[in-house]
Amino acid sequence: MSALAQAYRFYISSFSGFNREIWLLTLVTFVNRAGTMVVPFLSLYLTKDMGLTLEDVGWIMSCFGAGSVVGSWLGGKLTDKLGFYDVMVGALLTSACAFIALRYLHGFWPFAAGVFVLMVLSDAFRPAMFVAIRSYATPEQRTRAVTLIRLAINLGFSLGPAIGGFIIATWSYSGLFWVDALTCFAAAGILMLGLPRAQAQDDNSAARTTKNGSPYRDKPYLFFLLAVTLISIPFLQYFSTVPLFYSDRHGLSEEYIGILLGANGLIIFLLEMPLVKYCEERRYGLHAIMRFSVLLFALSFVVLNVFPTIAFLWVGMALMTVGEMLNFPFMNRFAFDRAERGATGSYMGLFTISWSVAHIIGHTLGLNLVDAFDYTATWWVFTGVLLGTIAMLYLLERMLKREATKG
Repeated sequence: MSALAQAYRFYISSFSGFNREIWLLTLVTFVNRAGTMVVPFLSLYLTKDMGLTLEDVGWIMSCFGAGSVVGSWLGGKLTDKLGFYDVMVGALLTSACAFIALRYLHGFWPFAAGVFVLMVLSDAFRPAMFVAIRSYATPEQRTRAVTLIRLAINLGFSLGPAIGGFIIATWSYSGLFWVDALTCFAAAGILMLGLPRAQAQDDNSAARTTKNGSPYRDKPYLFFLLAVTLISIPFLQYFSTVPLFYSDRHGLSEEYIGILLGANGLIIFLLEMPLVKYCEERRYGLHAIMRFSVLLFALSFVVLNVFPTIAFLWVGMALMTVGEMLNFPFMNRFAFDRAERGATGSYMGLFTISWSVAHIIGHTLGLNLVDAFDYTATWWVFTGVLLGTIAMLYLLERMLKREATKG
């Protein structure tokens, strides 16, 4: 068999072995995320259509992040009480109604409150989805299952803005809210038709752990979440300050910047599933993979400073992308494994909150550092943060070994 044929078989096999429910969750996620069209155009809508200032937009985006934090926490709590199915369906249906209501809100305070409520309802879906994945994927499949869901999210986010731009051109900004609502209703319909509630509740009960540990008393897990937040803040710079760096320092056009950022999504689409499968088959240690992924993030910033040429912008993007493909699936795997200790919804809710907190802090912090110092100093700061988190992940592994010895 040729090497090309072997590579093809390995690629296809990385998608195999999942049950029907995991593929259903993947489809629901894709439909839901493909419909998220308002978010990429929110700043344009608020400034051009509603006439708000950039300062107003900044505060509204803060409400966006705060709602995400509250929604993730609430979704985790409700999942522990009601089960993942009711929370997922409820989040989809109520967020659809919230999108429609948001269309009719005008002015800074009503719209800021509406965005907050929307994100509370919408992001309650995320911890429930993680618990559903944990229920339907075997322990050996969980990392790949999360990777499959991430693939659906990336495809949805890639498709959504393209459709959104067409809707704005042919209809208006208001059309985005209606289409977002319809896709939420569609995702809820797919879930209800494909997975009867009684079956889902039985599956949720069967998968529940008998342990009653709380994530709020789990010191290693809280330490892990702090590391996740500190890792995510530098990572998010690739979607806020780094594109500005491409333009200001290297004079790249919007089209070239789009190609660079698009390469990230293309590489993930082509390689993430087989890369995760390869790491699992080679039985690389979970903690070693997490540390190596963070090292790749750090090197991506080092490259931007040490090699100030356009060619090495591609190297930096490649390092960041490979780090992303390793980091997020295996960080999720750690959270899944730790959730065996008790309230699964609360565990996964806190995990999603760490990402939301990074969103609240990361973009503003990066832009303020660039404004106060410059790009070079900012990249060194984030390199230092990432190297510090590698040390934290070493400490985390030692904490877990001590815990196992006492255990």
